[in-house]
Amino acid sequence: MKFLLALVAWCLAALPVRADIYADAAERWLNNEFTESTLTREQQLDELAWFSRAAAPYRGMTIRVVSERIDTHTYESNVLARAFREITGIHVIHEVTGEDDLVKKIRAQMDTGLNIYDGYINDTDFIGTHFRYGKTLALSDYMEGDGASVTLPTLDLDDFIGLAFGTAPDGKLYQLPDQQFANLYWYRHDWFSRPDLQKQFETEYGYPLNVPQNWAAYEDIARFFSEKVRYIDGQRVWGHMDYGRTDPSLGWRISDAWLSLAGAGDKGLPNGHPVDDWGIRVEGCHPVGASVARGGALDSPAAIYAVSKYVDWLEQYAPPEAFELTFSSSGEWVAQGQVAQQVFWYTAFMPALTAPSSQVNGSDGRPLWRVAPSPRGAYWEDGMKSGYQDAGGWTFLTNTPADRLAAAWLYAQFTVSKTVSLRKLLVSLTPVRASDIESRQFGEQAPYLGGLVEFYRSNARHIWTPTGVNVPDYAALSGYWWQQLSRVLRHEATPAEAMTAMARNVDLTLEELGNNATLSCAPRLAIPQEEELWLQAPGAPKPALTRAPQPLTLPYREAIEQW
Repeated sequence: MKFLLALVAWCLAALPVRADIYADAAERWLNNEFTESTLTREQQLDELAWFSRAAAPYRGMTIRVVSERIDTHTYESNVLARAFREITGIHVIHEVTGEDDLVKKIRAQMDTGLNIYDGYINDTDFIGTHFRYGKTLALSDYMEGDGASVTLPTLDLDDFIGLAFGTAPDGKLYQLPDQQFANLYWYRHDWFSRPDLQKQFETEYGYPLNVPQNWAAYEDIARFFSEKVRYIDGQRVWGHMDYGRTDPSLGWRISDAWLSLAGAGDKGLPNGHPVDDWGIRVEGCHPVGASVARGGALDSPAAIYAVSKYVDWLEQYAPPEAFELTFSSSGEWVAQGQVAQQVFWYTAFMPALTAPSSQVNGSDGRPLWRVAPSPRGAYWEDGMKSGYQDAGGWTFLTNTPADRLAAAWLYAQFTVSKTVSLRKLLVSLTPVRASDIESRQFGEQAPYLGGLVEFYRSNARHIWTPTGVNVPDYAALSGYWWQQLSRVLRHEATPAEAMTAMARNVDLTLEELGNNATLSCAPRLAIPQEEELWLQAPGAPKPALTRAPQPLTLPYREAIEQW
């Protein structure tokens, strides 16, 4: 009996010591890592104390989450997962992998019903999949119901800039924003500003060397640097950069709004309606086809034009190495200082561009480059989306056990909480909160980020948008892009042949998905009609243009005023 009483007394005495461990950890992380926040230090301490209390029932648990391989998620995996463990007692294995592998993992859990991971940072390109299949947790319902006790009181959903991207037509939130990065035009501002190059360009083409507003001007500038200039300061330079290795990421180069930049779809935000930037037409919420014969635009003249330009520019104006690069390996290429411009460049790679090893910054650390709105193709019209923005959101499947779901939801909120979100933004440059974007600290970085701060402080952050709800099954359809594009790059098919095959494959898959009786807003394939009937009707698909637009450029300041 004495032994039991002594043991109980020892345990009771130990409890406050354990609590102090988590409080001490919070203090340590605030002192050493989370030194910048839109919250006061007292508010940060309160927020971290809430995490510690809410995590108490799950202490000692190990959860598994997975995300794609970009700097933001590396920071979460290496830093935030450890901070969360020390502050809450919940161990997180945060795996970072390729996006194609991530897609396979989440699809495997949806198909098998096995709890493979407890949480995913999954692109909101999946929103059309998530709300149709009924296998993804509606976070709106969870936060008000079973997850109310583990939902952060200071989460402040209204502060998230990309909430609409993870919200379905049913009005429910399925994906909580974790990171966002846009595809923007990138160019060497210092080269474009050189009087000798300006004079040479205007003599050659008859208009100023400035930020291109359309693909005609972009192509002239690409040709100028690759074929006319060729060398700057003794180094071979190129007027265009892209990537072309046969790899799933090859498809993202086109599916990530390349067709919308060309102008293949319809007007409308966040995506063209009724024909979106994948060329898929919907009636109501039901996809009815991608081929022109069914009212889609995937094999339309505008889509063929888009793919033709991608291939022509890669073959004629990009460095030879571009053919062997992927999304990841191409990301740091512009930092080597040999490229004059890139028609749209993923700002997820901004940390590599601003690193001390970058060859495109001045001696004062300020950029020799700028980002601006991407030039548009010949079919683009006012009222269409202006580019692609990747938006990764925390996503949970309904087959996740309740305790594991609660613990993973706590970690997800921690990675975007106001205590840590500003620091994460300053490290990775992929914002999700308006308060962080408007913060003094982010504003002070503007001279070093070449237009990124101005972009996110403008309305443009709503006009650059991810894939939308017309795509009913991202995993089933996304592979067609890179498979068909690789045929063109290997000269096994023309752009027209590849896009015809692409449209046929998408239509067949839509038909199969339409047979799934459990799918909400399932595809209902339209009866084919004469293509000319659709091409002559208003909107997309659009008939072939008979006259090319005149090249147009603007000075940098005028170009970014469009944001």
